Amino acid sequence: MKRLAILASGSGSNAEKIMDHFKNSSKASIALVASNKLDAYVLERAKKFNVPTFTFTRKEMEAGVLLEKLKEENIDWVILAGFLLKIPVELIRAFPDKMVNIHPALLPKYGGKGMYGAHVHEAVKAAGEKETGITIHLVNENYDEGKIIFQAHTALDELDTPDSIAAKVHELEHKYFPTVIEELLD
Repeated sequence: MKRLAILASGSGSNAEKIMDHFKNSSKASIALVASNKLDAYVLERAKKFNVPTFTFTRKEMEAGVLLEKLKEENIDWVILAGFLLKIPVELIRAFPDKMVNIHPALLPKYGGKGMYGAHVHEAVKAAGEKETGITIHLVNENYDEGKIIFQAHTALDELDTPDSIAAKVHELEHKYFPTVIEELLD
């Protein structure tokens, strides 16, 4: 059985969908939820599923503390679900093609440093896009430039606001992220 770790910085709605998806799986288990924020709500969500949690600072991550914890827990895959820090190169290299992220737009558009959450949806709206979506991709050393695994699209119109765009994107994230992760484990 594969052991997965979820890294998240905030509320953790995607993390919760992933934990729920794998709670009775014979293929994988969520072995750890880790966050760079002591007050991230994702830590509360993990408790509901009896998933161990771990918190760390940016400096600790850069010093290898997170990597050590992942090794100690025998983690096979690392899932980024709203994790906002840049991943150190050593951590990426420790999980080659076994670290996956989700981005709230159709990459390569609206990716890169500073493009997360509401910033993405505001940019999509400002550009007058007729569609947006999600991109699930492997993590490499550059923000949002890893190999694209999966994309899902949703139509937009002039009445959409950044908030309504976010709602449409969240719906896609919750629907597809857990199942795409499961397919990657094969």
